[in-house]
Amino acid sequence: MADVVTFGETMALFAPRETGPLRYVADFRLKLGGTESNFAIALARLGISAGWFSRLGDDELGRFIAHNIRGEGVDVSRVVVDPEAPTGLYVKEISAVGDTTVYYYRRGSAASRFTPDDVDEGYVRGARWLHITGITPALSESCHQAIHRAIDIAQEAGIEVSFDPNMRLKLWTVERAREVMWPILRRSTVLLGGMEELSLLVPASDADAAADWALEQGVKIAAIKRGAEGALVATPDERRTVAPYLIPRVVDTVGAGDGFDAGFVAGRLLGRDPWQAAELGNVVGAHALMVEGDYEGYPTMVEAEAFVAGRARVAR
Repeated sequence: MADVVTFGETMALFAPRETGPLRYVADFRLKLGGTESNFAIALARLGISAGWFSRLGDDELGRFIAHNIRGEGVDVSRVVVDPEAPTGLYVKEISAVGDTTVYYYRRGSAASRFTPDDVDEGYVRGARWLHITGITPALSESCHQAIHRAIDIAQEAGIEVSFDPNMRLKLWTVERAREVMWPILRRSTVLLGGMEELSLLVPASDADAAADWALEQGVKIAAIKRGAEGALVATPDERRTVAPYLIPRVVDTVGAGDGFDAGFVAGRLLGRDPWQAAELGNVVGAHALMVEGDYEGYPTMVEAEAFVAGRARVAR
């Protein structure tokens, strides 16, 4: 059994080797991308046993995804293979100034057909932590119901539930996101959200107000990610700003938020207080920023501790 379980769509990713409009790009790398699998991989790197599940098509892209996530040390034994729907995919476009645009081809994907029956009750019940995001309920009504089924199991078992809204405006409107996400947030014990998305979702214009609102809804800990300004972490009794780590250069921002989530959850499972957990989250997020790719830069615990201590890696 895994200590932490999560589920959601991971897609095949075609990443361009060139900049410019896609119609002029001829060279791509096949990779994978998914918020929940990023989170699980980051946890595995830190030495926390993690399980990720979803539906994948009975196709080469699905096998590619399962093979690579398994290779990162994540348990994929509860993945459902769907012979009637394809694995989703997306394509990145990088402009000349470095801005990234994403094009999804996920409508009708295997993952969008995920149902409450696909949630293995014993598997969730055997974990210590359930992590969910706002992307999964945006995929379909059956995915939305699966989220609540997983929370039902976690609550019955007394398991912590963390929720990251991960707002995706290409999947739904802000109004619909609020309608679906607010009840999920109220059923969670930990909010792990970026201020940029929370400013759309909740009636708050700054991190303190967002934390106040979340605590009023019943969460026990609100960790508000503020990018270069670090993270505000609040409980009903105390709140602190946890400073970010300075890095030489930002290479790729994708995956940093997922890394923070994983570091935070790992810290809590290791017995650290919320602010120490956020410090570990900032370390993992900082590593993601320094490497191209969604999850490639996540550190091991040894690397994370060396980073905090300012020790350079012995290269030869």
